[in-house]
Amino acid sequence: ALIVNHFIIMADVRLLNTHLGVILPMLLSPVTVIVYKQFFDGLPKEFREAAVMDGATEFQLFYRVFLPMNWGVTTALAIITFIGAWNAFLWPFLVAQDEKMMTVTVGVAAVQDAYGVAYGRILAGAVLASLPVALAYLFFQRRVTQAIALSAGIKG
Repeated sequence: ALIVNHFIIMADVRLLNTHLGVILPMLLSPVTVIVYKQFFDGLPKEFREAAVMDGATEFQLFYRVFLPMNWGVTTALAIITFIGAWNAFLWPFLVAQDEKMMTVTVGVAAVQDAYGVAYGRILAGAVLASLPVALAYLFFQRRVTQAIALSAGIKG
């Protein structure tokens, strides 16, 4: 249901077959909203009260108190969003009709020659396409685990 709505909106604002049209719907997901809400619900009210008593405005409250606190959650969600966007197939397949706009996953699926499917090329492309995600996971493994635990409701 979301794909159809996203496609209609992207067509109305003329973002089909553009980089922004491929990237924009990937940035916000329901899981991201749930994780942020759960994180902010778990914060003690005393942080807000103390900042307000010290004369902080709403912007200062967000920028100087809450933003530094949720840096770990934001980092973890950015990594998970990157991995999900990198592995996405359906949305880039629908939006990117031009070969220059195709993502790696769509490009790997489109590899064929005159004799049919070139499995060797597809598998080689799949290995090369998985390297950035594997490296990102290796470097940020702890943050990814924290984000998954936070989205599942596990504290600690």
